[in-house]
Amino acid sequence: MIVLNVTYKCKPELLNEFLEMIMTEGIDEASRAEDGNIMYNYYKSVDDVDELLLIEKWRDADALSAHGKQPHFAKLKELKEQYVIDTAIGKYVTE
Repeated sequence: MIVLNVTYKCKPELLNEFLEMIMTEGIDEASRAEDGNIMYNYYKSVDDVDELLLIEKWRDADALSAHGKQPHFAKLKELKEQYVIDTAIGKYVTE
């Protein structure tokens, strides 16, 4: 299993709008519905009002690779250009 911890640093005071757009566009639900997805959840930081954490779990590298080719993944990339200053990705594997 592959686990990604994706931390988005949003533009000041735009986190809620970014998260709302993710849900409005159905990006979260479409990602959860993909073959090989085990978990796909967003969390707001307790300490930083502009930080959003996405934790995703994928069955294997093939499922993660397929995710990156989906139309909703491209839409998320577009939204990030509008709302996000920086993205940090931690990638982990379990055996």
